[in-house]
Amino acid sequence: MASFWQDKQVVVTGGAGFLGGFVVERIRQAGARAVIPRSAEYDLVDRAAARRLLADARPDLVIHLAAQVGGIGANLDNPGRFLFENAMMGLQLFEECRLAKIPKLVALGTICAYPKFAPVPFKEDDLWNGYPEETNAPYGIAKKMMLVQSQGYREQYGMNSIVLFPVNLYGPRDNFDLHTSHVIPAMIRKFVSARDRGDSEVVLWGDGSPTREFLYVEDAAEGILLAAERYDSSDPVNLGSGEEIPVRDLAQKIAKAARYDGRFVWDNSKPNGQPRRRLDVSRAKERFGFEARTSFDRGIAATVAYYEEHQKEIDKK
Repeated sequence: MASFWQDKQVVVTGGAGFLGGFVVERIRQAGARAVIPRSAEYDLVDRAAARRLLADARPDLVIHLAAQVGGIGANLDNPGRFLFENAMMGLQLFEECRLAKIPKLVALGTICAYPKFAPVPFKEDDLWNGYPEETNAPYGIAKKMMLVQSQGYREQYGMNSIVLFPVNLYGPRDNFDLHTSHVIPAMIRKFVSARDRGDSEVVLWGDGSPTREFLYVEDAAEGILLAAERYDSSDPVNLGSGEEIPVRDLAQKIAKAARYDGRFVWDNSKPNGQPRRRLDVSRAKERFGFEARTSFDRGIAATVAYYEEHQKEIDKK
């Protein structure tokens, strides 16, 4: 891997974000130079800004992680914004990379792109066999457009781009804002705070019946680097652990890690989201040798420990 990355100039959009921070660290460890564009200077919704970024950075590789994203609540509040901004970032970055003759573009889609009732485990060939779950469909569709663009640009222009579809990520440095976060950091914050206050119960969204799959953020970063180095096709590839857990069991596991022994109250007035999520992860292993390595228990323990260590500064935000 080191020989591939040595002295490469790599633009990482979203490099200051949760996943991006770990990707940038791995890239630098491998010997590459990482350029992290700031949205205040390069608003990628603006095509001229995308063009200027590539002209300024002159990258050998672009990894597109930037997104407007959040949990169910954030998706419900921002369907138009999430559709427009994610679609425009992808469309314009692809086109400007093509025009600038960037040697390779790695783009991240989302598990939210899969149909609501896709057969489990989700196989890449099922991406178009139905409409996504309604609460996050605008975001999922916007990100899935990059797959069409990657395939179309490879066919017409010979552009080298790949699109990866990661499952829900978690780990240290995650977003713990209760309104915009995903389920694991939201539960961690709720349980630790309830423990510290001595609360006898915690209210959780939905009825706990959906299942979810999660991938530890450092494993995801490794998968992205392996794909960037070894994979050169516009066939979509899932990134995940291949393990499924019901949200009720997830709550029990996180409560135990957070040392909270109160009860849960499930708020059935809140949406559950997609009924089941588990990826078929065989293609990633076959095509570029990626397998998740971090056990779920170890990943949850590390994420709880991070939140407890930074609780005061997080809670102030």
